[in-house]
Amino acid sequence: MRTILNLIVAAVLFGIAPAYAQEKKFSLYAVGFYNQENLFDTCHDAGKKDYDFLPTGSYKWNSLKYTNKLRNMSKVLSEMGTDKTPLGCAFIGLSEVENDNALRDLVAQEPLAERGFQFIHEEGPDARGIDCALIYNPKQFKPYNHFLKQYVYENGDTTHATRPFLVVQGHLAGDDVTVVVCHWPSRGVEGKFRDWGGKQVRALTDSIAASKPEMKILVMGDMNDDPDDTSMAKFLGARREMKEVEEGDFYNPWWNILRKDNRGTLSYQGAWNLFDQIVVSKNLLATQKAKDVKGYRNAAMQNSSSLTFYGNEIFQRDYLFQTDGRYKWTPKRTTAGGVWLNGYSDHLPVVTYFIKEQK
Repeated sequence: MRTILNLIVAAVLFGIAPAYAQEKKFSLYAVGFYNQENLFDTCHDAGKKDYDFLPTGSYKWNSLKYTNKLRNMSKVLSEMGTDKTPLGCAFIGLSEVENDNALRDLVAQEPLAERGFQFIHEEGPDARGIDCALIYNPKQFKPYNHFLKQYVYENGDTTHATRPFLVVQGHLAGDDVTVVVCHWPSRGVEGKFRDWGGKQVRALTDSIAASKPEMKILVMGDMNDDPDDTSMAKFLGARREMKEVEEGDFYNPWWNILRKDNRGTLSYQGAWNLFDQIVVSKNLLATQKAKDVKGYRNAAMQNSSSLTFYGNEIFQRDYLFQTDGRYKWTPKRTTAGGVWLNGYSDHLPVVTYFIKEQK
């Protein structure tokens, strides 16, 4: 059953109260992304360097730790988006998951299983064996196609391999949607490696849009770059302001959250970064002329005959943070400094909301 919002309810959720609140009804949809921080099972995968996450490995990754990891991550995933829509997210992109076995165990956890969550995953070439995946509620999202697009080292390097881009296509609220789930190269390498990721994803989305102009496109993931880094701002074309978005570009609603509000999804040396982002194609915007958030949301309610971007948030719960010590109020990790913390992830989840008028 969809979450049905009349405009009075929308006013409560988002702090606005349009005068025409009795005239229209809407459905609200949430989608998310969450870096799982090393969701490994306890078994070795042939050809992968997963030795740290074995019972005999450096993390002593046994069934107790794995079971707790599954329980913790499923709790967060099941709660994402539920502050505004009881059904939670229609789909959630994931990074740092090892394989089908870990994903099967994840969606079998009670909070996800009771909603019937399923997963999409293709094995990639990453040396450690970590991949991107998508979990989804089949009552809300109806996938009909998926494939991997390999990341290409543009310097001709054929000896290394990293995470490919997972492309999933399906119907959300009856609209055609493509989601590209990414985990771009880490900060341990030069920025050009992430620039190549932005360039390659832009070529991919340009091709998809050219073949089907009405396709709504989301690019999400752990980009290992902030919104104003060149991989996102220049090569992918994810713009800070709606009025800057041209055909083929994306709107990046996380830019101002980082630079105006000084909030992020991971903390490094006392400063916040916002690597975890969901950007939206131009045809998901209700207008590019609104002067503020209230003005945009009013416009969205008047112009949402198809799926329309409505808002976004960094998902937060007190339990996701360290509450004492040197890293107080930073994300509570699974393991830190060789100590098992029984935490969640070094990243916080993100959620984006869309509305569509009911006919």
